[in-house]
Parts: sequence; C-alpha cells; structure tokens
Amino acid sequence: MEEESMEEEGGGEPMMDDQNHNNWGADGYGRHLLDPASGQLGDRFLREAAAGTPAGTELSEANGMLQGCEPGGASCKGGAGAIAAAININASTSKFLMNVITVEDYKSTYWPKLDSAIDQLLTQSPGDYIPISYEQIYSCVYKCVCQQHSEQMYSDLIKKITNHLERVSKELQASPPDLYIERFNVALGQYMGALQSIVPLFIYMNKFYIETKLNRDLKDDLIKLFTEHVAEKHIYNLMPLLLEAQSTPFQITPSTMANIVKGLYTLRPEWVQMAPALFSKFIPNILPPAVESELQEYAAQDQKLQRELMQNGFTR
Repeated sequence: MEEESMEEEGGGEPMMDDQNHNNWGADGYGRHLLDPASGQLGDRFLREAAAGTPAGTELSEANGMLQGCEPGGASCKGGAGAIAAAININASTSKFLMNVITVEDYKSTYWPKLDSAIDQLLTQSPGDYIPISYEQIYSCVYKCVCQQHSEQMYSDLIKKITNHLERVSKELQASPPDLYIERFNVALGQYMGALQSIVPLFIYMNKFYIETKLNRDLKDDLIKLFTEHVAEKHIYNLMPLLLEAQSTPFQITPSTMANIVKGLYTLRPEWVQMAPALFSKFIPNILPPAVESELQEYAAQDQKLQRELMQNGFTR
C-alpha cells in the first residue's frame, strides 16, 4: 500500500502510527486500516474485523465483498455479522477513525504552520538559529500528502516563494551600483541555502505528487523560480559590473565573484556566452583547449596580471 512505502522512505514515522499519527497498538493493526488513494477502510481491517470466518474465505481488494461463500450456507454463518458490520461502516465513522484533514483544516491550521516556517527559512542569514521544529513541519507535510492536499500545498508553496522573490528583485533594483554585486550575492546565497532545508521538508509532496503526477522535481522548480523572477531581470545589469570588477583587482572579493559566476552557471549555463573569459576562471572546460599559436598571448595576460598584483602591494 502507498502509505507503507511512504513510511519506509521517510524513516521518521513510528511503525505503530497511521498516516494521521494515531497510535493503534503495538501489533501494527492500524497500519493497514486506511487506503491512501480512496480514504476508505482498507482490506486488512475488513478481514480482521470478520474474526471467525472460515479458512479460504476472502474479501476482494476491489470492493470488499465476501468471496467463496454461498448465501445462507454453513460457511457464512460464523462471521457473517462481523463482516456485515465491517462492510457497512459508513463514511462518518470512517472519517472519525481517519481524523480527516478537511480543506478548511488545511487552510486554517496546516498551511499557516508551513507558511511561517518557509518565511523564516527564506529570510535567515547564514549561521542564524531558526526556532522551528523541523520534525513538526515534516510531519505536517506528510499528513497533508496522505489526506490528498498535495496539489493545493504545491500551489501555495510556489505562490509563497514567487512573492518572496519578487520582493527580492525589487530590492535589488533599488541598490546603488557599488552595492549591487554584493547584494545579488547575498540574495543568491540566501535562497540556495534556504532550498537545502525547504526541499527535504517537502520530500513527501515531491515524491508522491510532483515526481509522480507532474513528472518534475521540486528543487528544479524552485531554482527555476529564482532564475525567472530574479536572475533574468538582473543579468544585463549585473554582467557589466562583474566584468568591470574583474578588470579592477580586489574591487570585490574573489569568493564573491566565484559564488556569483558559479551560481549563474547553475541557473542557466548558456549565460557563459555573455562573458566566456570570466566564466572560464571559475568553471572548468568552458573555453576550447589551448593551442600553441596562442601561447604568447597567454604569457602576456599572465604578465599583466602579475603587474597588477604588484601595483596592489603583492610581491613575488
């Protein structure tokens, strides 16, 4: 059953819990109680509720009907009452046992918890302590997936992060040129760092909705959002500043230059064509192999770099 595979994948769910974390006893009885696709009582529950049915009596997985039993026959008498009671459990009883998360429950209780956690992850600075329970958020996502809220949760997540990135883009647009590169580097690093927490927290939604139904991957989708809402809007302002900084040694730190160039290459490799020489300093095999006829030019470039280093106080 699907919820079993989800429990095995996650490794964090107690073996005695159902998908709503209700404890049903050490015998694992409740683990087969609910069908994740339909939300109805599972086949094993119907079997075990029909205690006393003779060997060979089966309950069809398709519809829960008793098979191999003649109406009124002796083989039907022992467990007929229990079987009928199990099969006739109505929707309200099923809902009670499941502790169903309604759409209203999701909107008023579950998504606000996720929304708050995402806010903190998107705005944290490196080294910050985030006062959120990762286990609680992970469990919250798990329950919503089991209760068929994946589509709405994915939509809310994309909208939430899109709104955040649009604010980041506007803040960058207002940055003066001398702070532009550093602020872009902070925005890029902060977002990529946040993804390292956000993507694992939504692992169940990714596995059982995004990969299965959308044939995509959550991390790829979220990286694409940064590309579309931030990087694409700023690349033509950012690149000239990077080239200028490259020609002026130590205008920005080497680590900042490396982070931005590698980040841009991750977002969209074809941006290499805008400044091949710049990208080649940080990304291997960008330029074609060196040829003997250009050795003198390489030597001249090396000598120029050494002169610039000496002018800035560095000695051999």
